[in-house]
Amino acid sequence: MDAFYHHLLRSCTALPHVAAVHAHIARAHPAASLFLRNSLLDAYCRLGGPVPAARLLDEMPRLNSVSFNLLIDAYSRAGLAGRSLATFARARAAGPRADRFTYAAALAACARAGDAGAGRAVHAMAARQGLGSGVFVSNSLISMYARCGQMDEARRVFDAADDRDAVSWNSLLSGYVRTSAREEVMEVFALMCRCGLGWNRIALGSVIKFCSAAADHGDRIAEAVHGCVVKAGLDTDLNLASALVDMYAKKGSLSDAVALFKSVRDPNVIVFNAMIAGFCWDEAVVGMQVMREAINLYSELQSRGMQPTEFTLSSILRACNLAGEFEFGKQIHGQTFKHNFQGDDHIGSALIDLYSNSGCMEDAYRCFRSLPKQDIVTWTSLISGCVQNELFEKALRLFQESLCYGLKPDLFTMSSVMNACASLAAARTGEQIQCLATKSGFNRFTVMGNSCIHMYARSGDVDAAALRFQEMESHDVVSWSAVISSHAQHGCASDALRIFSEMTDAKVVPNEITFLAVLAACSHGGLVDEGLRYYEIMSSEYGLNPTIEHCTCVVGLLGRSGRLGDAEAFIRDSAFHDNPVVWQSLLASCRIHGDTERGQHVADRIMELKPTSSASYVNLYNMYLDAGELSLASETRDLMKERGVKKEPGLSWV
Repeated sequence: MDAFYHHLLRSCTALPHVAAVHAHIARAHPAASLFLRNSLLDAYCRLGGPVPAARLLDEMPRLNSVSFNLLIDAYSRAGLAGRSLATFARARAAGPRADRFTYAAALAACARAGDAGAGRAVHAMAARQGLGSGVFVSNSLISMYARCGQMDEARRVFDAADDRDAVSWNSLLSGYVRTSAREEVMEVFALMCRCGLGWNRIALGSVIKFCSAAADHGDRIAEAVHGCVVKAGLDTDLNLASALVDMYAKKGSLSDAVALFKSVRDPNVIVFNAMIAGFCWDEAVVGMQVMREAINLYSELQSRGMQPTEFTLSSILRACNLAGEFEFGKQIHGQTFKHNFQGDDHIGSALIDLYSNSGCMEDAYRCFRSLPKQDIVTWTSLISGCVQNELFEKALRLFQESLCYGLKPDLFTMSSVMNACASLAAARTGEQIQCLATKSGFNRFTVMGNSCIHMYARSGDVDAAALRFQEMESHDVVSWSAVISSHAQHGCASDALRIFSEMTDAKVVPNEITFLAVLAACSHGGLVDEGLRYYEIMSSEYGLNPTIEHCTCVVGLLGRSGRLGDAEAFIRDSAFHDNPVVWQSLLASCRIHGDTERGQHVADRIMELKPTSSASYVNLYNMYLDAGELSLASETRDLMKERGVKKEPGLSWV
């Protein structure tokens, strides 16, 4: 009879089925055996969780260690570590001698809660009972200490164990991977290989995961691990294949990732996900063509009849964002409803980014409000979208609203809000944000310091920008460029060039933005020869190609000093001689120095390149007025009317 009910309970797939069997047993067999009651308890734990199981345990006339073990494990799996350990204490007090399964269940609860202190207490109890060195309990101890980050204690348990199996080695290896202990990972994996245990799925998966996360070792280790997978005959394992694709992509070996993906005979959706995410891993390195490859891969996934997961759609939306394929991204938005993923946080954040990048902030706002739960990631996406679309005041209002909901801003939220303050030159608000960042511990991050420097510079407080730069623990190229630009914008040319010299002495390699700030400093300070020298070393020493902004800055530098002929020659010799922007800069200089003759043919050149540009007519008109050539000014105005060119209205903050 017990065997029949036991098998019947094991076949139950829903809680009402268990309740029905329970009711039948209670009527037909009120004096059911402890074995049968434990079978009922197991079914409740498996399908109903710890609450109905606890009620049954309280009603049971007799209990043994199996009864308690089931409930301890059920509480642990439900994330109720406190109740799990309370049940463990009740089991020890109730009389049934705790066995190795009892201790393993209690240690699993400690591991899930990350409570190393409670784990040590359970460890001591197991040791007193003589169970601490057995392979089953020692494996649980290694896993518990590893998951709590206590790797020294995990290693001591491992070394003291009477016996070790693959689980022991895998638990220790996983712990070292979790704590990014490179030398220990390699040591343990090598020992496992010598013992014949290294080439199992779990160990290989752990080492591949470590190689994916660690950025300080070369391709040799990754290739060696891949070789182990092949030698073990596990190259057809799709989980390992997806992990290897992810590893190669994160290490920057995209071609190896693609080759491996193509070698997989029947890739599943997990392998497709790894490859799609791999295409989008490093947006600073991969180009638009690679992003479109990700989009094509998604189309292939669909053509194979596979169902995308939440991760698939969030990855492909990221690819659409990076590739500028906004229309395709909107089609993916429609598919989120088809697959019932519209409430997913990651997809919601990606959709907000998509609509923000395409300038559709109303749609971004609707996506945000339609989410069942808005976390700080989605709030940050919306705030960043407002900043990106120059809705700075709305960004600040949204930030205040998020604080009212009790959300704690993260580093990216604070940085975006500080950028909004910078764009509004709102120093008072920016100082308040900086205080909040300091209280939250974000002020030590370089990206936050950079935003503060930018805010103070835009607000006209050069001294505060310089002070914030000095207070930063570390500086990157953005930090140096921001503080140089701050001094350049406010006419402190010598200070800007001094800081640039300090930057190069610190072995920080300048970028295009840095040189733009340096050239602006030279232009504002009238340092012509220095500016030309910096323009030269930009390409000769640092291999940077000048942009239109750099060329315009040099033209302004020469023009302000009255070297109009040199400025014109510079334009004609540059790669931007067909760009009206650089000619506009020269025309402005012609007006300053009253060179109407040169200004006329420069204006003609601009009109030739861009006939509808009103700026050239206006500058030419003003130049003639300044020179007292009223008839020529009148002719310019009449010509502008005749050609139907209208002056674009200006905008200003009041």
